[in-house]
Amino acid sequence: MTPREPVITVEIEGETPRAYLIRHLTWHEILNDTIGDIPVAGTFCPLCNSGVTFDRRVDMKVLSFGVSSKLRNSDMIMYDRETLSWWQPVIGTGIVGYHTDTELATLPSWMESWDKFVARNPDGLVMNMLDFGRNHGANPYVQYDSSFSPFLYFGEVPPHDIHALARVVRVGDAAWPLTRLAEEGTMTEDGVTLSWTAGQASALDTARIADRRDVANVRVRDAAGNDLAHGVMFACAFHAFWSDGDWKLGGS
Repeated sequence: MTPREPVITVEIEGETPRAYLIRHLTWHEILNDTIGDIPVAGTFCPLCNSGVTFDRRVDMKVLSFGVSSKLRNSDMIMYDRETLSWWQPVIGTGIVGYHTDTELATLPSWMESWDKFVARNPDGLVMNMLDFGRNHGANPYVQYDSSFSPFLYFGEVPPHDIHALARVVRVGDAAWPLTRLAEEGTMTEDGVTLSWTAGQASALDTARIADRRDVANVRVRDAAGNDLAHGVMFACAFHAFWSDGDWKLGGS
């Protein structure tokens, strides 16, 4: 691991914090974990740059998730092994099968650099995974986030002349362009405080993590200072799944 490598951080009060390594999730996309008494699914879709963490309990049963190898609007589709229902992880909702329209509970988590996680959680737990023939630490999507258009995306392009692969911070049905947050550093709108600090490498730039460009760390909190469930994703993913979403562009 290098200091700027991205991880998904999950911090649940009273439990040892977790770091799920993007160097692994880029290849495997889903992991099933248990934190205390909460069964957790950590997901990362490279084509959407979307890392989301869920509670795996549905109707008093615990589900186990896997990758279906299918895409919808560039977002990978996962399935549960108990009912074989298909789920859209970017929105946490069942889309095919027994659990159609069922919503998973989203847990607060965020992507940040490895050094930030370690500095705050020196005794935290870190996901370990055997190579299984995968070159963990390598990027199979070289220069994807600077491409002209997203791969296998057939939805509408985002409005307001926002590039499809520009990063936005999604909270609920609202999205703040990362470029705006970078200019302001910290902002509070609609009861939500967003903060930006440099130091996280892109998961989707150069072939090796150590060489990747900086895309910064983002935290989102409520008025009481509690971390909120959110995602930093590509603009096309937000527009595809929140077509009537609120674009927080700033200005008058």
